[in-house]
Amino acid sequence: MDKFVELTAVSKHFDTKKGRFQALADVSLSIARGEFVALIGHSGCGKSTVLNLIAGLLEANEGGLICNGREIDGPGPERAVVFQNHSLLPWMTCFGNVHLAVEKVFGARESKAQLKARTEQALNMVGLSHAMHKHPNEISGGMKQRVGIARALAMEPKVLLMDEPFGALDALTRAHLQDELLRIVGQTQSTVVMVTHDVDEAVLLSDRIVMMTNGPAATVGEILAVELPRPRDRLALANDPQYHAYRTAVLEFLYQRQQRPAA
Repeated sequence: MDKFVELTAVSKHFDTKKGRFQALADVSLSIARGEFVALIGHSGCGKSTVLNLIAGLLEANEGGLICNGREIDGPGPERAVVFQNHSLLPWMTCFGNVHLAVEKVFGARESKAQLKARTEQALNMVGLSHAMHKHPNEISGGMKQRVGIARALAMEPKVLLMDEPFGALDALTRAHLQDELLRIVGQTQSTVVMVTHDVDEAVLLSDRIVMMTNGPAATVGEILAVELPRPRDRLALANDPQYHAYRTAVLEFLYQRQQRPAA
């Protein structure tokens, strides 16, 4: 497998008022170019910590992280992050929020016209050409998340990192954006790492599902390869026995082999 992103024996701890908290221990994972990987597990299992380490927002205490043959030693435009909170600047339009990222990455070597075209192309990709001049308070929550995705894609990242991007949305909006993400990833062939609590989302979107053990000292428990053909259609998969077998395998891991930790 082409090891495009690689974590080798990664551990991460945090020093708190109550002492040292070991969030991750000995996490090893290889992700191929163009692969869609979902990280799933109970709350507190370190999913977001893994994502933030790949993003370069956190530094590992032990082990190594590589992206495209280079050590990850901080944030970089080759790794774009989409959070659950869209994090849009309220005083800027949708166009302005995306253009800000485009200018940061490409401003030194491209003309204003090229930057404008990149911004418009990204908004068109997520179906927001009609709303590019609206401000965040003028659009719905689902549209705000689309702007966040457009902003990340406009940077042409080598890796798209998504931390429960649809978790705060209603079920219908979430399903629609999942379908949009399937379409966009199929079009761009992006490498994607997504944190999710949603088993159906993980099976629908992923090539592999990385199931994390409970924290503290969480690690990779099992990895499930999802060999469903692409492009994927949620209606067609509703009665697909293989889809349900994958879903059952994840549920069994979460609720039998890794029971939810007591509050």
